[in-house]
Amino acid sequence: MKSAIIKTVHPKAAAGNISRLGIITSLALVVLVMVAALNIRASQADTAVALNLAQLPQNARQQPTLAPILEEVIPTVVHIETKATVMMQRRFPFEDPFFRRFFNMPPQNQQPRKQGGAGSGVIIDRHKGYIITNSHVVRRADDIIVTLDDGRRYEAEVAGTDAGADIAILQIDADNLQQAKIGDSEKLRVGDFVLAIGNPFGLEQSVTLGIVSALGRNGLGIESYEDFIQTDASINPGNSGGALINLSGEVIGINTAILGSGGGNIGIGFAIPINMVMGITQQLLQYGEVKRGRLGVLVQSLTPDLAKAFGTDRNRGVVIAQVESDSAAEKAGLLSGDIVLSINGREVENASDMRNSIGLMRSGSEVNLTILRDDEVMAITATITAKNSSTIEGNTLSRKLDGTVLSIDQNTAAELGYPAIVVKEINESSVSYRQGLRQGDLIISINKKQPHNFDSARRAISDDNAPILLHILREGRRLFIAIR
Repeated sequence: MKSAIIKTVHPKAAAGNISRLGIITSLALVVLVMVAALNIRASQADTAVALNLAQLPQNARQQPTLAPILEEVIPTVVHIETKATVMMQRRFPFEDPFFRRFFNMPPQNQQPRKQGGAGSGVIIDRHKGYIITNSHVVRRADDIIVTLDDGRRYEAEVAGTDAGADIAILQIDADNLQQAKIGDSEKLRVGDFVLAIGNPFGLEQSVTLGIVSALGRNGLGIESYEDFIQTDASINPGNSGGALINLSGEVIGINTAILGSGGGNIGIGFAIPINMVMGITQQLLQYGEVKRGRLGVLVQSLTPDLAKAFGTDRNRGVVIAQVESDSAAEKAGLLSGDIVLSINGREVENASDMRNSIGLMRSGSEVNLTILRDDEVMAITATITAKNSSTIEGNTLSRKLDGTVLSIDQNTAAELGYPAIVVKEINESSVSYRQGLRQGDLIISINKKQPHNFDSARRAISDDNAPILLHILREGRRLFIAIR
């Protein structure tokens, strides 16, 4: 028989072991109860979720998406490619004077080269093939190619441009186009969601999402007339001329500029409000130009110091510093020292805001001003007069004259019998410069017709596709130049 080995245990140790065993057992029971309770609750939650999903309509069970909106809008946004001829200097060593003398090379001159550009556009008339884009996208372009969302490619013609607001209208001859829905940019609020659609860096039909960061941005020095929508929706090179839309699929702006030193997006982009775009587009298509109005006042922003001096607690508005004689402002009864509070019911923020509001009105239209004069709020109505047209951009006469600034020279009336048009400025990379036009040239006739003013010059260029025959006077010599 095997002997049993009996281990003796101290009574206190035995009691401690029993106590620890009880605690461990209790904890285990608590954990088991908690796990069981959690399983029951999870099961109940799963059942509740299943019941809720069963009660939802089928389309509501899907993840939120903007795809249905974009499927309607993307076919209305086009890709624009341009080719322009620019003058380039010869590269080293060809520009070195010693090298040129040693090899008996002719005097250095600039060489024409083709330069490509890209942008975006939005179809606004599917029947007539009108597309809106930025003026800077097609400026100085010799060839413009529009690519539709379905891959079709068309040559485009410029139907009108307004460099001051950076708007251009292209036209293509195409069938089965889709046109964009136009929204109302006046209804925009800071914080509204927006989508930017375009072709950044050649990546066609790219879409970015953001919000309206600010409204009425001006004084940035980007364009002559500024009333920008600021957005953080990513806008990059190639987006220019593309659509900024709301969540209803309506175009509420045309993307035009970014703020960033590296040429890429840093979350600050700008779009031209669609109400401003369509107003300019209507004038370009109806009249061939934008005849901006003129009130005849010199103004300055109402600063806190000026407000205190005028005895008002208002912090927004414009002070009229001077009223020109025989102007629309004088005829309406405006006085120096009047503070303009609103124009056509819209509050005026500063001098740039007032300049934009008046400058975008067509001559002959009425403007309703709310002013503050000697602590009294008054309403005044003025009729906008035509802006002084002694100087214009050449592209308002013809796209072939893009890159020139023309003015009326009254001093030639004694010699020629009528005021002549003088080339005030000319870009050396422009088509007209390459074909012989120079700064200071007096244009005696256009297509064998004497231009007494810009209107008669515009009538002389009836076909913008045909060559323009200019008879000019240069340093006492007369010669003909054909601009093709």
